[in-house]
Amino acid sequence: MSQPPIELLAGTAEASIILLHGLGANGFDLAPVAQALNLPGIRFILPHAEARPVTINGGYVMPAWYDISHSDISQDQDEIGFANADAVVTDLIQREIARGIDSKKIVLAGFSQGGAVALHCGLTSNLPLAGIVALSAYLPHFSGGINPTPRIWAAHGDHDDVIPLSLSRNSYTRLPQTQLEMHTYPMAHEISMDEIADLRAWLMALLN
Repeated sequence: MSQPPIELLAGTAEASIILLHGLGANGFDLAPVAQALNLPGIRFILPHAEARPVTINGGYVMPAWYDISHSDISQDQDEIGFANADAVVTDLIQREIARGIDSKKIVLAGFSQGGAVALHCGLTSNLPLAGIVALSAYLPHFSGGINPTPRIWAAHGDHDDVIPLSLSRNSYTRLPQTQLEMHTYPMAHEISMDEIADLRAWLMALLN
């Protein structure tokens, strides 16, 4: 990462949430979401993806966790991009552990591309993480077993024209249903206040 991640904290850190932005954005874009969640004692870490050419956008250079080459994002997955993103997130997890946060008190979260990375990294990790939050995202492909420890909270807009709800739901069929809690909202590819309120309640129960 060329820029250090943003950190937001209210009080002494008892848990950490690594919150990953979507395509073309940066860590600052999700700072209002972290603030709206209003979780005392939780350290939010908001990293910035490196800028890279994105094939589906004509090779235009923009912040992206991985390349997208096809309108059906479930196809032609950028394995190297996911591996590099996983390495960034894993480094942040290890830094939190070194700062005294147990891995069972660490949540990986993200919107759109960031949610896909959170799922990919968290479910391929051998660490017992607290949870994964996937907002308007989908489950990427990966080989090997699924990390059974993190609980998963997923949310999606039923009018999403960027990542269709059907694509998201179909991808999640690969997960044990006991591990996944999914919600839909009357919205497009965005984050709503109702969604934030529901997520806040889930995180408070998870991390307390």
